[in-house]
Amino acid sequence: MAAELFKNIPSKVGDLVRDVRIGKIGLPDLQRPFVWKDNKIRELYDSMLKGYPIGYIMLWESPADYDEKKSSIGINGKIYTEPKELVIDGQQRLTALVASMYGVKIKDKNFAEREIKISFNPLTREFAVWTSAFERTPEWIPKVSDVFLAKENNTISAFRRKYIRAVNEAKDKREEKVLTDAEEDLIENNINDLLNLSEYSLPTLEISYNAREEDVADIFVRVNSGGQSLTENNFIQTLISVYENETSDQMNLFCEQSRIPASGTSYNNIIAIEPSHLIRMAVGVGFRRARLHYAYMLLRGKNLETGKYSAEERQENLAKFKEALLKVMDLNNWHAFLNCIGEAGYISKTQIASSNAVVFSYVLYLIAKYDYKLDAVRLKKTIAKWFFMGAITYFYTGSTESEVEKQFADLRNVHDAEQFITYIERTITTRFTEDYFRLTLPNELNSAAAISPAWNGYIAAQVVLNTPMLFSSTPVSKYFILGASGTKNAVDKHHIFPKNYLTQIGYMTDRERNQIANFTYLDYVTNIDISDDPPEEYVERYRNRMGETEYRKTCENHAIPPDFEKMEYMNFLKERRLRMAQIVQKAYKKLCE
Repeated sequence: MAAELFKNIPSKVGDLVRDVRIGKIGLPDLQRPFVWKDNKIRELYDSMLKGYPIGYIMLWESPADYDEKKSSIGINGKIYTEPKELVIDGQQRLTALVASMYGVKIKDKNFAEREIKISFNPLTREFAVWTSAFERTPEWIPKVSDVFLAKENNTISAFRRKYIRAVNEAKDKREEKVLTDAEEDLIENNINDLLNLSEYSLPTLEISYNAREEDVADIFVRVNSGGQSLTENNFIQTLISVYENETSDQMNLFCEQSRIPASGTSYNNIIAIEPSHLIRMAVGVGFRRARLHYAYMLLRGKNLETGKYSAEERQENLAKFKEALLKVMDLNNWHAFLNCIGEAGYISKTQIASSNAVVFSYVLYLIAKYDYKLDAVRLKKTIAKWFFMGAITYFYTGSTESEVEKQFADLRNVHDAEQFITYIERTITTRFTEDYFRLTLPNELNSAAAISPAWNGYIAAQVVLNTPMLFSSTPVSKYFILGASGTKNAVDKHHIFPKNYLTQIGYMTDRERNQIANFTYLDYVTNIDISDDPPEEYVERYRNRMGETEYRKTCENHAIPPDFEKMEYMNFLKERRLRMAQIVQKAYKKLCE
């Protein structure tokens, strides 16, 4: 029988919560976005009060070879300056308890601090997610943290008397009978039962400090007791949060600022950065590796060439990771790269089908800039062409890590800027063939998918070509600029053959009516004007308003046959797909100029 890597530790909720608050247990989720909904936390309290099991906690004793890397965890002052255990499974559950019991603020998905408020009714033993109504209803204690903090401050008796007095005053105003002695006893018992949740048994497993990181990581990604899928990335974030707290804070700040419009920050309209993105970028730039599996090996001190571990290697790898991270989070680099994406016609997050395309294209940008010393002008042009190709051809979709690992392997034979450009051009050419634009892309446009790299690429092409909106003189790009739409979209995706019209002539399925080739963007006013009118009706109106020359020009710019209103619908779709592919090819040729 194999030696067990863990041991059972009898634990109470109160003990675990206390150890987190004083810093003995490291709980990274107090510093990064908390994903549980408040209703799930309400259910957690309800289950405990009813005596139901709520899962278990798994801890990892601080590894001996990380002693010099320990730091305090959480957003409050700690008695312990070093965590003695790290939470491997049960992070969300324990975070929910610490935050709701003692008013410790957590961060939401946008990295904004907020308080978890769970209300409690001592008369009915009910829990509820806080609303302002509970602040105005004396029968409800708005936050259970008020009770636990009163107990901690030795004011629970005064708290209970104040509660009873408030309930009686409210009853008196409503001309109801005040609380009976039995009801006051019930209130005291139920508040005591709430406080006694600190004594609730929570099974805890502790992994030995001498367990290898690979073993702990494997355990981490296999366990799933809280219903939250755990990944290698979660494990790496956990290690960084505990043992490189300053680095973790910098990463979280960069991610937070990517969501909030402000000058001099990482904000952008393409992608809301997550810590996982930054880790991938830094490992890619620093180590030319795409698989996260390598990250915790490197940060532990493994030489990937020899397979050996050492403290010296760990320090060297950590320094290399931090150096790469500084390049990744350099705002000049980040915004210059985003300009490359904009040059390729991708100016809105609605056009990004895969975040991997952004992440790994940025890695390629930084490698080109720092390793191959590509000058700024050629760098912008090269990466713009690369992103245009990669986004529309699904280069970073599917087996992304394998594809990027292959690319890194190819780059080992690339030694200077000229060779890099040659490699990029050759790779693009193998994908952007004449057959791609004549056969493959039209076939990919034969879809009713709501999210489609082919459709996004077509819109990007219109941005590159500075195409005016259909039946308008205003460029398509203007309507994707942040703030252009206010509370109502300034641009709408409209059926060229209106949906209701198609239904009337016998096309009954969304698969038929919502074909990509049947869509175009229209400004809000034009969309309302066309509405569900048959093509022959609205075409005649706009032909007369614009004149034949301008009308044919706008049709050409939008890959629409000029007399499409007379065409059979399926023939129209087939013809437009070919024309849309030609628009994409035309845009790529412009990027090559």
